[in-house]
Amino acid sequence: MSSPIILLAEDDDNDVFFMRRALRKAEVDLPLHVVVNGQEAIDYLSGAEKFADRTRYPLPSIMLLDLKMPFLDGFEVLTWINSQPSLKEIPVVVLTSSAEDRDRQRATELGAKGYFVKPPTIETIKETMRFLEERSAHAAISA
Repeated sequence: MSSPIILLAEDDDNDVFFMRRALRKAEVDLPLHVVVNGQEAIDYLSGAEKFADRTRYPLPSIMLLDLKMPFLDGFEVLTWINSQPSLKEIPVVVLTSSAEDRDRQRATELGAKGYFVKPPTIETIKETMRFLEERSAHAAISA
């Protein structure tokens, strides 16, 4: 596996700022690629349009996904990811303003590995990075 990349699907500039700050405070020094809506998330993951250059836009090692985004929401992105066998190994963690149990349950049913309410905290980041570590350990065992 190449060096880890985080893909953040988030349409709010303030939330992107808070994520960058939380990553820095948690001492997570990984490249963060940001897409601003659900369609861009799918384009990035599928290598379509402006994301065709996989050297510049490699597949992420983990994805942080907002639920409430323009064009396609986070649930639609999760549904699409589930239909892509090549992407099922990428852990998706929902980071949203919704504390609704039904949203948490639906995200989990659609394959989200974690569900956190904004803003991100150091604890949120550390928990999220555990999913990345688990994926790396699983990949090492499978190799």
